[in-house]
Amino acid sequence: MAKRRLTHVDRSGRARMVDVSGKAATHREAVARGEVRMKPQTVRLIKGNRIAKGDVLAVAQVAGVAAAKRTDEWIPMAHTLPLTAVHLTFDLDDRGGAVRIEAAAATVDRTGVEMEALTAVSAAALAIYDMCKAVDREMTIERVRLIRKSGGRSGTFRRAGER
Repeated sequence: MAKRRLTHVDRSGRARMVDVSGKAATHREAVARGEVRMKPQTVRLIKGNRIAKGDVLAVAQVAGVAAAKRTDEWIPMAHTLPLTAVHLTFDLDDRGGAVRIEAAAATVDRTGVEMEALTAVSAAALAIYDMCKAVDREMTIERVRLIRKSGGRSGTFRRAGER
């Protein structure tokens, strides 16, 4: 197996932005997930749209899309990408006390959209926390992870154990 090296570090160990100018633009997609753990009654308040600040999931949706579009401003070595789609979905589990977030991002470009999908999940989770913190300060943001990605030279990735 060929030895892999970090692509965002030059030979002297300094951070660098990868030059993608020689790569072909292809359709690329990525899906990320995460969750906000909270008290079951907090999930019920979200379901009933009874959080004083307003519609939690609508705000989280907008936060996720907006953040994905500005990923390059947050992640220093990320390229600016023209996103063709960003979709977020939410699964509310009032028995287990969680809001599960999934974000899918797509582009036609020379580099992948993994960071955009991960940023969308992270921003949506933070928005949920912000909207609900008055009723539940013990919430935790957990398990933000890449589920799958496709397109580009490295091909398709699928996280084992995830559908």
